[in-house]
Amino acid sequence: KIELTGEIERLREEVNVKYDFSNIKGNSDELKKVLKLVEKAAKTNIIVSISGETGTGKEQIAKAIHYNSSLRKRPFVAVNMAAIPTELIESELFGYEKGAFTGADSRKLGRFEEANGGTLFLDEIGELELSLQSKLLRVLQEKEVIRLGSNMPQKVNARIIVATNRNLKEEVSKGSFREDLYFRLLGFPIELPPLKARGNDVLILSKHFADAFCKGNKLKKVSISPAAQTRLKKYNWPGNVRELKALVELAVVLCDDHIIDMEHLN
Repeated sequence: KIELTGEIERLREEVNVKYDFSNIKGNSDELKKVLKLVEKAAKTNIIVSISGETGTGKEQIAKAIHYNSSLRKRPFVAVNMAAIPTELIESELFGYEKGAFTGADSRKLGRFEEANGGTLFLDEIGELELSLQSKLLRVLQEKEVIRLGSNMPQKVNARIIVATNRNLKEEVSKGSFREDLYFRLLGFPIELPPLKARGNDVLILSKHFADAFCKGNKLKKVSISPAAQTRLKKYNWPGNVRELKALVELAVVLCDDHIIDMEHLN
């Protein structure tokens, strides 16, 4: 009972954090512009398309939209298209019936049905093959899915948020992305700035990641030397926020006397 109570409190705290955007760190003008768009997007159920380089926090923005919308108490289901083998994407998205294929020992709901009434986040949508793009378009238009091994449509009503690090307009021009699906998904576009364009946000995020890592590992808090701060601000950050997080956590482990210095930034 004590463990269950603790878990409930943890989940309540997690949701409250998502509501007030306090887990999105930074005060740059570029980030403020994004958060204004997030607030607008959260007021309706319009499809949202998030673009930006890898590691800029697209899923975090998608969660901020969901947890600040009227759907906040409904499911948030995330699917990374790039992480699923092509031959499994259809069954993952739309589900299947028992016996639909070898190994299908029971019925499985797809991600669309899991997200019914809530939000479905389709990350790296640009990785979806053309053959599946037409099926996705049909689901978006008809608001129904047909599980593999069945001919019975299942009604679904999930808010759609998509994300990509590709330029989908260019992909349409190259013929690798359907134009009709592109316009269907365009909806409310939000472009995330790269970390190198966010100025002092690099230092704000560095402190946040260092403090969180220390807390999670029961370590004494560390500080970042002026020289190290200068180096962090000058670096180009090709991996964006994800790269910064990994680098700072490593630096916390490597540092001496609870101070991150130049030599600890690998």
